[in-house]
Amino acid sequence: QVQLVESGGGLVQPGGSLRLSCAASGISVGSYTMGWYRQAPGKQRDLVARIFSGGTTYYATSVKGRFTISRDSAKNTVYLQMDSLRPEDTAVYYCNAVYTKNYWGQGTQVTVSS
Repeated sequence: QVQLVESGGGLVQPGGSLRLSCAASGISVGSYTMGWYRQAPGKQRDLVARIFSGGTTYYATSVKGRFTISRDSAKNTVYLQMDSLRPEDTAVYYCNAVYTKNYWGQGTQVTVSS
């Protein structure tokens, strides 16, 4: 059984930082394309960042230079370091794993507000 469990969300002031974690079980994060998506109220779920099995990364234009995706294969965990946070980054953030199948976590709320 595959599980993706996100953690690390919360309330932060504009300009602050958060680090999200996605702990995986049932799959190896090094073998899958792992990604972070976000969904704000009333909006579609959008790709934020992705790390491919070979280590290549991709970022949405809106977060490039502020967010960093990484993985720790020993801990079987993927991270999203979010710096210089803005109110428009407020959303539920979801972890995603894609290989032969597509898996999602339950999401973690990030709120950027003063």
